[in-house]
Amino acid sequence: METSTKKTLSKGQKIERARRVIGITQKELASRIGGISKQALAQWEKSEAINDTKLEQVAFALGVTKEFIDKCNDESLLFHIEHLRENASTYAFYFHCTFNPLDKVVELYERLLQVEKEKNEYLMSKLQELQQ
Repeated sequence: METSTKKTLSKGQKIERARRVIGITQKELASRIGGISKQALAQWEKSEAINDTKLEQVAFALGVTKEFIDKCNDESLLFHIEHLRENASTYAFYFHCTFNPLDKVVELYERLLQVEKEKNEYLMSKLQELQQ
């Protein structure tokens, strides 16, 4: 007679599994969280318990809710994987650019142009001073 025992995952294991399902490395997740190293994140993933502040930071960086990580188990991860494939555009929302990159290029170009104009005016005034 076989009995199946479901092993509950620690919070650290849940973070690791969610990170792997989403498909990012420890280094990338640490970078998204900001202020922690890859090694610190590895320690978090090995921990049995994680405080709520850290859990919220990880959830935000992964683009999921804290509750998702809290209730994370193998079945929910499988469900998430299937929907990740089917609804890729929904998940792309979390990594969506919130500004038009061309607008930023134009803005930077205009600032550079203004600086060059000011530099030219300054040099012209110095040249006129020297000629007098």
